[in-house]
Amino acid sequence: KGIVNSISMKEGLDEFKRQAKLIKRYGAAAVVMAFDEKGQADTYQRKVEICERAYRVLVADVDQGGVGFAPEDIIFDPNIFAVATGIEEHNNYAVDFIEAVKELRVLCPHAHYSGGLSNLSFSFRGNEPVRRAMHSIFLYHAIPAGLDMAIVNAGQLDIYDDIDPELRVACEDVILNRDPDATERLI
Repeated sequence: KGIVNSISMKEGLDEFKRQAKLIKRYGAAAVVMAFDEKGQADTYQRKVEICERAYRVLVADVDQGGVGFAPEDIIFDPNIFAVATGIEEHNNYAVDFIEAVKELRVLCPHAHYSGGLSNLSFSFRGNEPVRRAMHSIFLYHAIPAGLDMAIVNAGQLDIYDDIDPELRVACEDVILNRDPDATERLI
């Protein structure tokens, strides 16, 4: 089945519904970005709020003002953002994503979840060993939370148990926001 990448509520509900109806008419699935009229979802609360709202609009019957979209044809992208940027507000971005996916699995039955994995490690561009470890560790925690798929270079993923233990702990401390000094240690 074709997958349209992507739609969002960024331009308002009417345009979102128009695009979703067209996608449904052609029998495709859709990547739905966690983005609304107020902007991109960056916190746990905004990710859940936007995705749940989009889900309700998409799956509601047409006679109830919805689109009648099959929930299994929805692929939410709740936005994976960079951690370890030196900006304190960014420290919980990975945790927010993982926890939001876990909650959305309950609130939005049968939908799927994806994200652009390289965004997570953007602060370490040029340092491939750290980026590879970060991506593997993020997936190790995000997949059990409900992440179905990700945009990732599969050839550049390390096996979690094969990552150097010191690097693994440092990356997990950053990704899971377990230690305020984690970024410095990882650097």
